[in-house]
Parts: sequence; C-alpha cells; structure tokens
Amino acid sequence: MRFLQMGSWFVSFLIILPLLAIFYTALGGENDVFIHLTSTVLGTYALNTVTLILGTVFLSLLMGLPPAWLLANYAIPGGSVLQWALVLPLAMPGYIAGYIYTDWFDFAGPIQSLLRDLFGWQSPLDYAFPDLRTLPGASFVLALVLYPYVYLLARAAFMEQSLALSQSARLLGCTPMQSFWRISLPLARPAIAVGASLVAMETLGDFGTVSYFAVSTLTTAVYDTWLGYSNLHAAAKISAIMLGVIFLLISAERHSRRKQALFSQNVSPDKIVKTPLQGRYKILATLGCWGLFVMAFLAPLLQLISYSWDYHDVHSMADFFQYTLNSVYVSGIAAIVTLFIALMLNFYLRTSKTGLNSLPLRLASLGYAVPGTVLAIGVLIFLSKADHLINDIANEMGWGTPGLVLSGSVFAMLAAFVVRFSAVAIGSVESSLSKVSPSLDMAARTMGCNVYQMLLRVHFPLIRRGALIAILLVFIESMKELNAALLLRPFNFENLATYVFNYASDEHLEYAALPAVVLVFVGLIPLIMINRSLEKSVEKRQI
Repeated sequence: MRFLQMGSWFVSFLIILPLLAIFYTALGGENDVFIHLTSTVLGTYALNTVTLILGTVFLSLLMGLPPAWLLANYAIPGGSVLQWALVLPLAMPGYIAGYIYTDWFDFAGPIQSLLRDLFGWQSPLDYAFPDLRTLPGASFVLALVLYPYVYLLARAAFMEQSLALSQSARLLGCTPMQSFWRISLPLARPAIAVGASLVAMETLGDFGTVSYFAVSTLTTAVYDTWLGYSNLHAAAKISAIMLGVIFLLISAERHSRRKQALFSQNVSPDKIVKTPLQGRYKILATLGCWGLFVMAFLAPLLQLISYSWDYHDVHSMADFFQYTLNSVYVSGIAAIVTLFIALMLNFYLRTSKTGLNSLPLRLASLGYAVPGTVLAIGVLIFLSKADHLINDIANEMGWGTPGLVLSGSVFAMLAAFVVRFSAVAIGSVESSLSKVSPSLDMAARTMGCNVYQMLLRVHFPLIRRGALIAILLVFIESMKELNAALLLRPFNFENLATYVFNYASDEHLEYAALPAVVLVFVGLIPLIMINRSLEKSVEKRQI
C-alpha cells in the first residue's frame, strides 16, 4: 500500500512538472524577444487564433448538429451506415485534408479547370474564385475533420431524450423544427457545449493545418519563437498564455452547464421508432448527410489511395519501413508506460481511504487538454534542466560530459506522449474498474489477500479488456501526434507523422501518400471502438 501511495503521488507530480515548468520559465528570463513580439505581431496572432477558433466552432456546429438530430430521430436511407461513417473524419489529419483541398481548389486544380472548360474562362480575371489558403479556409478544413466531436455527443444526447417530450410537443401543435429548437436543442446543450469545447481546444492546439495554410496563430508563434529566435523563455510566455486560454475554455464550458440537470431519459422498453422522411425532405437529408461524409472523409481518402497508386514507384520502401518502425517503437513504449501509470493511479484511488486519494489521478489527467506544441516546450524546459544537472554531476565525478541524454534523444518524445496521453489510459482503466463490485474487494480481504494480491488476482483479470483498449488507444494517438514530435524528435529521426507533414509542407504529399493512408487507417480503430461503445450505452438505457 505504501508503494501505491508514494508511486501515485510521485508519478502525478512528474506528469504535471512540464506544465509547472512553463509557468516558472515564463515568469523569469529576459523579456526582449517577448516584448518585441508583443509590440509587433503577437496581437495579430492572438486575433487570428480567436477568429480561427470561433469560425471552426461555428462551422463544426453547422456540420455536426443537423445530421446528429436527423439520424437520432428520422429514418434516412443508409442511416445505419451513416451513424458511424460520419465519425470517420476524425481519423483524417487536418494538414492532409488541407493539402488535398488546396490541390483541388487551386487554379490548376480539377475544380477550377473544369469550370474554365465549361464556361470558356481563360484567366483568373474572368471569374472570382475563393482562395482556400486563408484563415476562413483553415477554419473550413479544420471543421471538416473536427465536427465529429459535436456530432458524436449531440447524437448521443438526442437519442437519450425522452420520447414523451417530443410526443407532447407534437400534440401541442409544434412542428418538428419547433420541437427541435424549443425542446431537443436546449436539452442537448450540455453535450453540445462539451463538443464545442473539444473543437475549440483542438483548433487552438493545431499546428500542421495552420502552418500549411500560412495562418499565424499562437501555436505557430510558439514554434517559430523556439526554432526561429532560439528563445525558450519567450516561447514559454506564449505557451503560458495558451494554457490560460485552455483553462478559460474548460471553465466556461463547466460554468455554462453548472445548474443544468437532466432527469427524464428515454426508458421505453422498445427501441426508438424513427420517423421515415418523405419527399424533398428525404432527398435533402440523404444528400446532406452522405455529401458531408464524402466531402470530409471518403473523397480525401480516395485521393490519398490514388496518390499511393500513381506514385508507388517513387516511394522509398526502406524509409517507409524505418519510419513505421520508429513510430511503432515510441508509441508502443508510451502505451505500456501509460497503462502502468493508469493501473497504479486507479488502484490507489480504489484502495486508499484518505480524503485526497483522487488528486493524483486528476493531476495526471491534465496533460491531455494541453496542445502538443505547448507540452513540448514544457517537456523541453524540464528535461534541459535535468540534462544540465546530469552533466554537472558527471563532471564532478570525473565521468566526462554525457551531453543531452534526455532532451536530445527519443526520451523527450516519449515523455511528451506519456504526459499527454496518460489521461486516455486512465479513463479506460477507470471505466473498467468502476464496474468491479466492491464486494469482491471485501471477499478477497476476508480470504487473506493483501492489497497487491487482490489487485493481481481479482481486479486485473476483470479489467483486462479495458487495459487492452487503453494500450490500443494510447498507441494510436501517439502514432498520429505531430506537434510534440516536430519539436522534440532527435536529429535524423522521423516517424510517420513528421514524414508525412514534411512532404505536405513541401507540396509533395503524393510522395508520402502511403504513410498518410496508414495513419488514416490506424486512426479508424479507436473511432469505431468509441462509436460502438456509445451505441451499446444508448441501447442499455433504452431497455
């Protein structure tokens, strides 16, 4: 028991150290570069960030809410496929979708070329066409890959609402649209607020898309300040500002639903009977939902597959296998370490009787809300201090100078992945462990088992599925993580995410199309798992 207690507090402290290091560094050091940035471009970067977040959230709501409500209440052709297919765009990295759409909408792209052929236009002066590589274009592309956050949570909320409420509204003369605005939407507002907050935080932390679209935001400011100015203190100050924005978003989301409570849920013994649509409403709903799926996922995926086929002869398979091995190596270690952390923290919470027993688990879950770029700065600050300490000790002992053994190696990437994705493993293990009856703990104690024997013989066999899901989710998230990998990778080290981004930023995504397809298909696994779990939870509530 003593080991669990000390280990849990120690691990949670290590996980939040990078965040504390950001604030500590932001308060010290010289201010010349930061003052220069503040007086010149930082205001513009902040305005761009706010505008990008608002635009992406608005478009995500516009894309996610209508299909969520339609699929929860109405029968649409192919609805059983659509309800999970509309989640798949989350597997498409934003910078990949951005490259593909830019290629399509460019002057030499297929869309403008087709329009010129159809209408006889000869030059850009003959017609006006929107430039996608702008801030609104970045909002549009990010909304295409992030709207599933709103869609998933809103659809689950709509499906949980009591049928009696909508039936009563219809009896009182409300049309379906009036019922949506007056009843369904207000009841689903807490879930929608959570989805919008997730979209906002993902938008704030995005680097690949905004970098490709040449939109300067606070995230690109952190990256440029560190790599361009080589000034860690100024990067830490900007990172601290971003952390403040993130905490503000989380607080606003919780404040917006602090007094809301939902007591009436769908308890009908029968499954929901969806109303079939007729006429033009059926056509519009079908075209809208399927069109969104094609536009956000299917068409970009087919384009990537086409690139992979057309340019297969220029692919370096040796590089592809090496970068895949690098990704699997780092992601696999991160998954195992986060599982160990999740098991230790959850078991400590279950067996501890102190009033602060949940604090280590909550502290260890903070990293997931931090953008990868900001987290990378925190990890870099902490590991750099540790490297200096190691070198000082080695010099005192006469062992020479080891160099950057932590911040200059794969260990830095691994540390960032562990800090960021520990929350994913903790949530999965926590969900499985909560289903284990406390009576089993008492029975094991009665039979003479100590805490560790009870954990190994009783709890762990019962939560093996949750532990497996935790490893899988962390592994896949680490494979896709770009922001932290770009800043923390050692020299001459590439993984699939950085390899694809480098080609995309050089306008040659087709040369890295095969790794991009691998990343997309790897990202499909957790989405399918999450959608199935939501479906099962809704079905259980209806029984």
